[in-house]
Amino acid sequence: MLPETKKQAAALDAALSSRGVSARSFICMRYWSPFAKQAVRGVREWGADRVVLLPLYPQFSTTTTASSVKSWRDAGGDEAITVCCYPTADKFIRAHAALILETWEKAGRPENVRLLLSAHGLPEQVVADGDPYQWQVEQTTAALREFLPAEWEVEICYQSRVGPLKWIGPATDDSIRQAARDGKAIMIAPIAFVSEHIETLVELDHEYKLIADEENATAYIRAPALG
Repeated sequence: MLPETKKQAAALDAALSSRGVSARSFICMRYWSPFAKQAVRGVREWGADRVVLLPLYPQFSTTTTASSVKSWRDAGGDEAITVCCYPTADKFIRAHAALILETWEKAGRPENVRLLLSAHGLPEQVVADGDPYQWQVEQTTAALREFLPAEWEVEICYQSRVGPLKWIGPATDDSIRQAARDGKAIMIAPIAFVSEHIETLVELDHEYKLIADEENATAYIRAPALG
């Protein structure tokens, strides 16, 4: 995940430089190095006079975006402008659509497609308490639908359940089983992840593919993360 994020940071810096903006990206990860305190130190040593926090979570959640912004503040980070979220940003949606369609083309344009848009799940209670994440995932899906073949079935599902609490659904593994039993060509795309990491490379590419194979799915095709 870190090498992927470094590539994104370098690309962002290059894009800003081409527009005449003097800027530098600092990576700040939530659960692994570099942590917020390292980013805060780097920003100050560089001498930034304006800070923008850009969460790499397209859809806002208290458990992800808000938690990350809090970690910046807890580490003593300076006042900053925060990009809240971008669940329906035009180029974000078009980039997803392009990758999905390119993957479909490379797979030979299979028919009878059910596209599963897999997002990281949340406990139901978090959503019941007012977290907008699930609604924003639905808004992403609605925007993306406009750029996909009309005959495709499109379904949201949620992966990576942990712990004893009830999570929002349907679960991605259950959706894969059902699509296979319905005789669908399964396409799956990570709709809430901007980088390849363990939840795409292991869960989607290996664990869930095994389920599709066990259910004799006619196809199991995975679109890449945006990078």
